[in-house]
Amino acid sequence: MLRTLSIRDFVIVDSIELEFSAGFSVLTGETGAGKSILIDALTLALGGRGDASVVREGAAKADITADFGVGAQAGAWLAANEFASEEGGALLRRVIDTAGRSKAYINGIAATAAQLRELGDMLVDIHGQHAHQSLLKSEAQRALLDSSAAGGQAGAEADARQVAAAHQSWRALVRQREECESNAANLLYERERLEWQVSELDKLAVKPGEWTEITNEHSRLSHAASLLEGAQDTLAVISESEDHPILSQLSLLQQKLGKLVSVDAELQPIIDLIVSARIQLQESVYALNDYLDRVELDPERLRQLDARMEALHTTARKFRVTPEELPEEQARLSAKLQQLAEASDIEGLRRQEERVMAGYLEAAARLSATRRLGALALGGAVTRAMQELSMTGGSFEVALNPCEPSACGMEQVEFLVAGHAGTAPRPLAKVASGGELARIALAISVITSNATATPTLIFDEVDSGIGGAVAEVVGRLLKRLGQERQVLCVTHLPQVASQAGAHFQVAKSTLASGKTASRIDMLDPKARIEEVARMLGGLEITATTRKHARELLAS
Repeated sequence: MLRTLSIRDFVIVDSIELEFSAGFSVLTGETGAGKSILIDALTLALGGRGDASVVREGAAKADITADFGVGAQAGAWLAANEFASEEGGALLRRVIDTAGRSKAYINGIAATAAQLRELGDMLVDIHGQHAHQSLLKSEAQRALLDSSAAGGQAGAEADARQVAAAHQSWRALVRQREECESNAANLLYERERLEWQVSELDKLAVKPGEWTEITNEHSRLSHAASLLEGAQDTLAVISESEDHPILSQLSLLQQKLGKLVSVDAELQPIIDLIVSARIQLQESVYALNDYLDRVELDPERLRQLDARMEALHTTARKFRVTPEELPEEQARLSAKLQQLAEASDIEGLRRQEERVMAGYLEAAARLSATRRLGALALGGAVTRAMQELSMTGGSFEVALNPCEPSACGMEQVEFLVAGHAGTAPRPLAKVASGGELARIALAISVITSNATATPTLIFDEVDSGIGGAVAEVVGRLLKRLGQERQVLCVTHLPQVASQAGAHFQVAKSTLASGKTASRIDMLDPKARIEEVARMLGGLEITATTRKHARELLAS
């Protein structure tokens, strides 16, 4: 449940710190005082969209923090996403500056607005003041039915998502098959062209890295004579020449200096260097001999390499790639040919389309069955609530009208209502008056809230268009709901406000700077009488209205 809410520099709010308790609480105030600011601020903390316009004039940033106690589901989410805290709650914070930049935090750890929304859906369910207007739209009626079906286990919603995904896959295959049928001639020509190209490359049988290998070998063979002559001349100078080879000269120098080292020990390092040079030259002699054993004059192999290089060059020019890129080009064309072969297999596509369509129909049938059960339950629950809301004899039904298969299933959802006994149910938009529509919307909000596990429910002026005895019934409904959940209601009805366990008042005040700001105060019993009396009698509060207010609060 929501424990505290801190709002700073938000719209016309300077600074507000609120503490909330379990049960049913109301928020009241004059028209224009900013009752919905609390809801707007909380929505922002829960990941709602915000921009620079929410920052109070003259302030650098708006800062909203909401502290929640969490249940098992939200606690598991926090742990899985590494946001869990030692205290065990969820501290959601949102900061927006005058440039419109937004920062979000969960338990002091940077988060995204999407993560706030995901967590917020587990913590709070907000019913807006225009809910009754959205009820007239088929999409909203279907969403309400799906959310209330399966006892709040999201059965219909899960089935609906599966149906939408299956329908998308099915229609994609239909489009692919139809495109294949209309372009059959072009596809056949393209397939034959690719088959010829792949066949030519297969015959060439070029291997990855082959071009580098054969060019290196060709270079060695084409320069074999020069390589042999250079290696032999070097070997002769080092060790095999009749005219004082280098190795022999180094040996003589080593012997000569060795005799002198006893005279001057400083010659020893020089002798060591000569010895090292002699060893290095001896190693080069071994290496040159090994090289000469491997280098051969092979004119036949050279001709073979010339022919292979010419074939690779010719093919590369034909395919407009370099010889090194031929293996990659062969792989690319082969993959394209495979894809084209699969795409041009109309019968295979048709079989695949039939399999996916069967999966869609199976998922849609499950969704229809879940919706039928949900429609009966929702219709009965709303009908019973209508009797309490002074619509005696009225009834509510959820019709499932068959339609062409779509992403939403195989039926259209339509809410039907009969305002009085003995009248046939008709579409909601054609029957219900403004007051009736508001009552039905409220009944649906309460019923669908019962079907979910969300711990905190917020109703933002959903009781508009209701008054008199019906308002008192609405208050009792919300109070009853508050025995199981935390319920916060923004209301203008004294009959609703009097039922709450806690009462907050929103009022405007003038700051020292001369600017107007909203404030929210928790009312004590005496102040609460005055506020309910104001709601009953307007600006001028009389003894009679105070007496009536006391009676409402006492009841």
